Amino acid sequence: MPQHRAVSPRSRRHRARRRQSPARGLSRRARLGRTLLVLTAVLVLCGGAAAWYLYRELDSIGSSAALGADAPKSKDGSTNILLMGLDTRKDQNGEELPGDVLKKLHAGSSDIGGYNANTLILLHVPADGGKAKGFSIPRDDLVDIPGHGQDKIKKAYGLAKAAAETKLRGEGVTDGRKLEHEGREAGRQAQIRTVRDFLGIPIDHFAEVSLSGFYRLADALDGVEVCLNHAVKDRYSGADFPAGKQELDGQQALAFVRQRHGLERGDLDRTRRQQAFLASALHQVNSVGTLTSPTRLLDLKNVAKDNVVLDEGWGVFSFVQQAKNLTGGKVEFTTLPVESFAKHNGEDVNIVDRDLVRRRVQEQTGQGAHSGRTGSSAHKADGKGGKDGKAEEKSDDSTPKVAGGGVPCVD
Repeated sequence: MPQHRAVSPRSRRHRARRRQSPARGLSRRARLGRTLLVLTAVLVLCGGAAAWYLYRELDSIGSSAALGADAPKSKDGSTNILLMGLDTRKDQNGEELPGDVLKKLHAGSSDIGGYNANTLILLHVPADGGKAKGFSIPRDDLVDIPGHGQDKIKKAYGLAKAAAETKLRGEGVTDGRKLEHEGREAGRQAQIRTVRDFLGIPIDHFAEVSLSGFYRLADALDGVEVCLNHAVKDRYSGADFPAGKQELDGQQALAFVRQRHGLERGDLDRTRRQQAFLASALHQVNSVGTLTSPTRLLDLKNVAKDNVVLDEGWGVFSFVQQAKNLTGGKVEFTTLPVESFAKHNGEDVNIVDRDLVRRRVQEQTGQGAHSGRTGSSAHKADGKGGKDGKAEEKSDDSTPKVAGGGVPCVD
């Protein structure tokens, strides 16, 4: 079980010394963007063939055509990015992870988890340099999944992946890697479409990372400071931390963002953990300066290339300038509203009002619906209660927001 690392005066001095060093990190998605921001300096340092190699390698990380060339795009110069955290214990080829990695993940065997998108954050970066906004979509929201009826929004990926693989096997495909690749592409397409239809705004780009990918990227940060209002100890996630500020390595960070047992609002509190981690990492990047180490750049490239999937054709370099505010505290995260809780097909789900969700997102992004669908969307379910019978407070406009520019304390 991971042990916490309280921030002692000595560790603060050590971190201060490291700030004079070129090697500090980013959040699991923003780390990649910030690394790319210094590429120009690295090209000057390296020059010639080596520089071109770095450029090509970094700009070719995106490898998925799931977004589709005909997908609706933002027309106001802003950018909407869907961040997907995939709950799978397998690698990009569908093969087993090494035993030591599974042990560090503290997430059970590779047969657990399936292919649910347990983390879904829509990041809106405005064109005018204003404050970026991150909208967390609770994973258990009951929504319409194209081709599968109503189900938890997180299941869109896995349902489409399984259906695609069944179809391919029926056509005689037996190659495991081909099945995995095609299945994941179908899963990405379904997850993107489901979120796009739910929110009613375009999705311009997406980034996907698995549990092992998050662990490796978080570990590459060389420590991220977080803050807890209360001490926690959870045997399911491996979270074992005191109250107050502390610095977490990759293994501890994964436990921090995965914990939901023992938290008053369960998954909703876990969502705020994810937001706080991103906000803290972004603040850390701004406070320690830009990476300038070619060695660290190569290390991050290797981690990202093996563990992060982006949509192909994403002009990462042009986006970096637009997204620079993310590292300056000009970002705010919020959780989309949940009306109530119920049972659906025997599972706990969140009942949501799609029209309210759309209105909230569209008002805060200044973007209108991309489709003309109307009508009530407070989904019905086959029962009431759920969530262990807790009458949890619904998430609305009064829900506390997690802001950048510091290290926010959360439960």
